[in-house]
Amino acid sequence: MFISGIQQIGVGVSNVKEAFKWYRQHFGMDVPIFEEAATAGLMLPYTGGQPQERHAILALNLQGGGGMEIWQYTQRTPQPPAFQPQLGDLGIFAAKVKCKNVEACFHDLRHRKATMLSNVSTRPDGREHFFVKDPWGNTFEIVSSEDWFSQSRPNHTGGMYGCFIGVTDMGRSINFYSKILGYDQVLYDQSGTFDDLHGVDGGSNRYRRVLLGHSQKRQGPFSRLLGASEIELIQLMDESRSARPIYEGRFWGDLGFIHLCFDIRGMAEMKETCARLGHPFTVDSSGSFDMGEAAGYFSYIEDPDGTLIEFVETHKIPILKKVNWYLNLNQRSDPAKPLPGWMLKMLGLGRVRD
Repeated sequence: MFISGIQQIGVGVSNVKEAFKWYRQHFGMDVPIFEEAATAGLMLPYTGGQPQERHAILALNLQGGGGMEIWQYTQRTPQPPAFQPQLGDLGIFAAKVKCKNVEACFHDLRHRKATMLSNVSTRPDGREHFFVKDPWGNTFEIVSSEDWFSQSRPNHTGGMYGCFIGVTDMGRSINFYSKILGYDQVLYDQSGTFDDLHGVDGGSNRYRRVLLGHSQKRQGPFSRLLGASEIELIQLMDESRSARPIYEGRFWGDLGFIHLCFDIRGMAEMKETCARLGHPFTVDSSGSFDMGEAAGYFSYIEDPDGTLIEFVETHKIPILKKVNWYLNLNQRSDPAKPLPGWMLKMLGLGRVRD
């Protein structure tokens, strides 16, 4: 069993086509791996006990990093939070986007009239970053990275690099993300108020803030493309308010960041590991599941505060749909070996250009 990296972060939106256009123009997420309108019939614990119709696009940035699963209900109106989520509320508060040149990216996004939440500043580890909102109110941290699959395109950003997750018990959450997901490095652990968070909703409150990385290089077919990643855990330490679940009273797939997904190999062993550590699968596709042009085995667990973590064992992806060229990952003799760079770059043949 091993993890290849963050495959994608799911984001619930009200218009999947408009959102895909914005993310590809602003973050370079311009390679759709699959697009499908279908029934989400296996997520019943999180969709009111009923199958729900949806339209989803999984998009990548081939400079490296995880993708975005852009997800829209099609027969119900996706619901916003009943309150304005703030840093430290429980769940995925913000997604991290890796960046080659933070200053240049800041000026580019400001020129594009994106909603800028902060100026460029430095995190406790010295990396440059800033925060921005998309048109639907989702917060993104743009953060400097030196880990790239390719730097051949003019986009300042790569793909998803991790996320901010609100927690109630830091020790318990560190144990979860370390033991199950391999984030065994504490890159910083600080408490207080933080100037670099000002401008973010709730950013002036007092927090314990822990950035986790992974000491082991990721393995598997997509590890070169997905690259390294980080998880930033945020525990509210300010008595002026209480942390609330961001998806309180709502469905998975409603507006906001709906899950954090990892590409893995060895689903049976992962199932045993999660159950042994007290986080059994809550959703299990029990084998290969067709996702339009792609296929895989997927499952979900919850972190200690109910944040949804998805695992996908990818079985088939399209390389060039026009000539019916698909890659069957179940036929590889060494599943830990990364796919050759040329083959991963072939995914760019499906790039959407504006």
